[in-house]
Amino acid sequence: MSMRPDDHRRKWDKVEYQRKAQERLLSQAKLNDKKHEKHDEPIERENLKRREYKVDLESKLGKSVVINKNTPGSQTGGYYCNACDCVVKDSINFLDHINGKKHQRNLGMNMQIERSTVDQVKERFQANKKKLEEKQKDYELERRLREAKEEEERYKEHRKERRKERKRKADEDLDGTAITDDMVDMAAIMGFSGFGGSKKNL
Repeated sequence: MSMRPDDHRRKWDKVEYQRKAQERLLSQAKLNDKKHEKHDEPIERENLKRREYKVDLESKLGKSVVINKNTPGSQTGGYYCNACDCVVKDSINFLDHINGKKHQRNLGMNMQIERSTVDQVKERFQANKKKLEEKQKDYELERRLREAKEEEERYKEHRKERRKERKRKADEDLDGTAITDDMVDMAAIMGFSGFGGSKKNL
């Protein structure tokens, strides 16, 4: 640098600015170390698992809702997601959303599925087999109840037929007996028009 008196250019103290630059670099390095320390601890997320609730897609079907500027976001038109605090306009997009990566992360899950062991698969087969047997038992019970009801109805019909048959036989017995003049006279004295048969018997 020239130290001439007519040199009016500004001079920089290089040593001072070099020291400031070193301090700034050290402070940035410390901040980066702190950030890396926070990020070094991985966030533990669960593997994907089945939903334990039924997704309600039909409760608002065919209903009208009045929406004004004071209506909360969860009650506006569409499907509201509590975990993500968003509204989705139709059921297909809502299903895509709740099965998507963003929603699963907000629930604390990663998108990996736990691999099943052979024992777990065998247990699932046994559980499904038991369910099928229970359904078969339920079906058998329903079939037996239905058969018992049909049998009871057949028995009632049979009893009704037997009653009719007995009544018909009783009528035939009355019809089959020869009505004598004495019987007619006796009926007239007693004030009967007949003895329980039809009018044509007399």
